[in-house]
Amino acid sequence: MFAAENGLKSDPRLQGISEAIRVVPHFPKQGIMFQDITTLLLDHKAFKDTVDIFVDRYRGMNISVVAGVEARGFVFGPAIALAIGAKFVPLRKPRKLPGEVISEAYELEYGTDCLEIHVGAVQPGERAIVIDDLVATGGTLSAAIRLLERVGAEVIECACVIGVREVKGQCRLNGKPLYILVEPRQIDNCC
Repeated sequence: MFAAENGLKSDPRLQGISEAIRVVPHFPKQGIMFQDITTLLLDHKAFKDTVDIFVDRYRGMNISVVAGVEARGFVFGPAIALAIGAKFVPLRKPRKLPGEVISEAYELEYGTDCLEIHVGAVQPGERAIVIDDLVATGGTLSAAIRLLERVGAEVIECACVIGVREVKGQCRLNGKPLYILVEPRQIDNCC
């Protein structure tokens, strides 16, 4: 669900967040309208508003784990975790964590990838949310859900700053709710 459909319809913070995200046409390849959050991070107010909206949503929900998907989930996840009194757990790409790990492979449009979590980072029964910057098909988030559930977590929701209105892979989110702040921006008269 989009934040605007969940009580924030007239909240000016959403427009500020959307406007702070730069759109880079044809990156990393022709036809892609890359949603660059680095400009959001440069805008103190928009960055703070992004974190605050997530914190307002998850405070009081007894979340004990904020799992961030590498790499941009690492930007938002720790701040949210600190504010709601939860721990931050990184979900990393292969061979990035030094200890014993559990892995979850998933399909991409152009191949496969994998997420890993440290053994013991999450205890059975802990309530978790998954944070990433953008959702397009839901494949990465679905892998994150499966990985967390394999270690016994109860995944409450996935949250992304940017998401397409018709998440093609929403059915692959294993029935977990998806909370999105803004839709991808487009550029008029682009190339």
